[in-house]
Amino acid sequence: MTLIEVESWEEFEKRLQEVREVSVSGGKHAEFLFRGMGDSTWELTTTLERAGQDAMGISDYYELISRLKPEIESFTGSKWETAPWPEVEKLLQDYHSWADHKFPTAVEHSYMVHLRHHGFPSPLLDWTRSPNIAAFFAFRSPAEPSEGKVSIYAFLEMPKGFKVTGSYKPWIRRGGAFVSTHRRHFLQQSDYTTCAEFRKVGDQPSQWYFKKHASVFQCGEPYQDFLWKFTIPWTERLHVLRLLDEYNLNAVSLFESQETMMETLAVRTLEFHGHGSL
Repeated sequence: MTLIEVESWEEFEKRLQEVREVSVSGGKHAEFLFRGMGDSTWELTTTLERAGQDAMGISDYYELISRLKPEIESFTGSKWETAPWPEVEKLLQDYHSWADHKFPTAVEHSYMVHLRHHGFPSPLLDWTRSPNIAAFFAFRSPAEPSEGKVSIYAFLEMPKGFKVTGSYKPWIRRGGAFVSTHRRHFLQQSDYTTCAEFRKVGDQPSQWYFKKHASVFQCGEPYQDFLWKFTIPWTERLHVLRLLDEYNLNAVSLFESQETMMETLAVRTLEFHGHGSL
């Protein structure tokens, strides 16, 4: 990971443009993913990791969400024609199942994205394709972070067009943006990554387990998974939120709820006009 400290929003935009220009060789188009964090000390962690399940087997997680599916389908009226758990459990004992994108299928990925968007602990790390949307999430909270800075991560999976890895090494895989799920997914230009490792635990057959994203960047593979962390002073908050709001990029446009409409109105009336923070 490369750390880039900037002192203003304009410097961030300039430095990001420089990163984009030099990160890909041969004129290949690079699709970056971005994630905004309201405190620069926070790491890239999934909600499943924050729930204390940072090394859960993929088949164990799939068994759990498969058991929950009838309840979720009954409540939502939606249906997901996912594979039976015993079939997936056997499949994930093959290294090529996850490495070659045999699992999850588009339907299973959509189901997992639905769970992620509605708050169930998830191995999916959510990103946006827009640095401006990432900036909104970084600066959204009026609470000053512990060290006075927010961060925006920029991720590029394969700058050279290929991935170098092997068995028993952690691997980040991008899930893709084309899923049937909640409107917020499209409003926020969302995409997702999952990190996993094929390994043997005890007497069990080798299989895929979730792994922390940071483990990949610590491996130092030279041709894949580039990550930049930009830190920006929190004092830029109102300046950035005002610029984004001029393009109608705010809480209500990204979430479309009455609660976020109130949040947006509060920022406009109480903060932009000098009445103090909430």
